[in-house]
Amino acid sequence: MRKEDCIFCKIAAGEIPSTKVYEDDKILAFKDIAPQAPVHIVFIPKDHILSCADDITEENSAIIADIFVAIAKTAKQLGLDNGYRIINNCGEDGAQSVKHIHFHLLGGEKLSERIV
Repeated sequence: MRKEDCIFCKIAAGEIPSTKVYEDDKILAFKDIAPQAPVHIVFIPKDHILSCADDITEENSAIIADIFVAIAKTAKQLGLDNGYRIINNCGEDGAQSVKHIHFHLLGGEKLSERIV
């Protein structure tokens, strides 16, 4: 499923360029255009899953597990051996800007214990 006005669906379809870091048949990961850390990668399912963690169901939870496997593989390939952070912004108060479920991988330096 694809939502026509979704920027992440357009990136997954190759209509908007991105710097790909990981890709398989179900998942795409690319560098964030406004990085918050030396390593800031966004992981998305190629199929549109509306919104955020609130919308994870039994039917779509397998792709979420696949994303976390891809995050672990990518973190290892990028040498994030000392750790990293995974974030899912959910809703307006959570600062979610794109209504397509996605996860941010942040690392490459010692991150603050304070998240906000």
